[in-house]
Amino acid sequence: MNSRRSFFKAASMASIAGGALAASAVSRVALAGLPEVVSQNSAASMPPLLPPNGRPYRPVMTLNGWTLPWRMNQGVKEFHLIAEPVVREMAPGMKAHLWGYNGQSPGPTIEVVEGDRVRIFVTNRLPEHTSVHWHGQRLPNGMDGVSGLTQPAIQPGKTMVYEFVARRPGSFMYHPHADEMTQMAMGMMGAWITHPKQAHPLIAEADRDFVFLLNAFDIEPGASRPTISTMTDFNLWCWNSRVFPGIDSLAVRQNDRVRIRVGNLTMTNHPIHIHGHEFTVTGTDGGPIPKTARWPEVTTDIAVGQMRQIELIADEEGDWAFHCHKSHHTMNAMGHNLPSMIGVDQSGVAEKIQRLIPAYMSMGDKGMADMGMMEMPLPDNTLPMMTGEGPFGGLEMGGMFSVMKVRKQQKPGDYTDPGWFAHPAGTQAWEYTGELPEALRAPPPASGSAHSMHGKEVEVQVVKPQGHGGHGGHQGH
Repeated sequence: MNSRRSFFKAASMASIAGGALAASAVSRVALAGLPEVVSQNSAASMPPLLPPNGRPYRPVMTLNGWTLPWRMNQGVKEFHLIAEPVVREMAPGMKAHLWGYNGQSPGPTIEVVEGDRVRIFVTNRLPEHTSVHWHGQRLPNGMDGVSGLTQPAIQPGKTMVYEFVARRPGSFMYHPHADEMTQMAMGMMGAWITHPKQAHPLIAEADRDFVFLLNAFDIEPGASRPTISTMTDFNLWCWNSRVFPGIDSLAVRQNDRVRIRVGNLTMTNHPIHIHGHEFTVTGTDGGPIPKTARWPEVTTDIAVGQMRQIELIADEEGDWAFHCHKSHHTMNAMGHNLPSMIGVDQSGVAEKIQRLIPAYMSMGDKGMADMGMMEMPLPDNTLPMMTGEGPFGGLEMGGMFSVMKVRKQQKPGDYTDPGWFAHPAGTQAWEYTGELPEALRAPPPASGSAHSMHGKEVEVQVVKPQGHGGHGGHQGH
């Protein structure tokens, strides 16, 4: 974590996530100027930013991200966002040139408490104008961040200030409302969490609280900059601008109440699915959902521009897959114009083509998994389409995929990866080596009004509905 000056004397950069930055740590000279610029270059999940004395809320863990520190200035919580070009490692072996905030895409999570007066300084270091819309917030119209409608755009090199009261608790986002096609396609977005000020009848206290945003890019193999005009044909489906195997696992303690907040700023919906547990959707960016309107799910669909807050009791030990259920969204850098070669004998053909076109890749004749096992040369800065290693071999995944790791021994508040799960004896699928029974097949149906099922004749009667024109009444059964 890098900082230009060191007025946060109470918090070194090594422990920036250990506590909030109070006004007492700031000199009077610094209080008169802009809040310190704090940026983050690492793509690792940073520890939660604890509030003073651990109260009044349990902070969130931003998956492969961090929470923006603040300072108190005469009762106002002040933040400083920098809109700027960034380099984001999407997974080991690939870096993308994006736009974001404070060194990263997405930008840092902003955490406040219901009733806080917040002041956000936004400095523009982009080559074009920008603005920030505070998605889902109740605020004065002039603070809504729509350039040309509620404010002049923030010009390059300029700083504008947004100030409002965080009026209701919930899960929200921030993103530009200026040249959105470019700026959001380049990765400009971030999460905003408003914690309840006191015990809330519809918001349970969670032991673990995760947040991340869904985003997507179209980056051609060998390139590093997104194609911003893409509407639907994306090839990198991300959680917080990371793709598997670059997405961190979600480490939890067995029987923890786990809250996961997910926002969607892609161009399509995402059915987010978790294995081994049921959850309930307890909130949206519209607020907490009444308890009578909740029901158990294992998959929830998150539409464009929505936030969903799901909660579960992590009572089953193990390594549980957590992913988008659209199968193409768990793959990396996929070419969408490949012909299906299943069952086609390609022996010798691919080798001959590669003599003329060295980068040529053919789909396997048994399925796409063949491609994951082939050690084919890839262009620089390009990830394999199917990748990731588990304890029993290749996971053949990419994109929007991670693992929730539930452990008895995980300490409260410890988010470090515990490694792979050791399955107790008798609790894992095994290979059957005995004889297989002969498959039973039904013979073809006999002619006439009878069909054969497993060698037995079954009479089939057809009863036509009675009434006008042969459709009225529907008397037959």
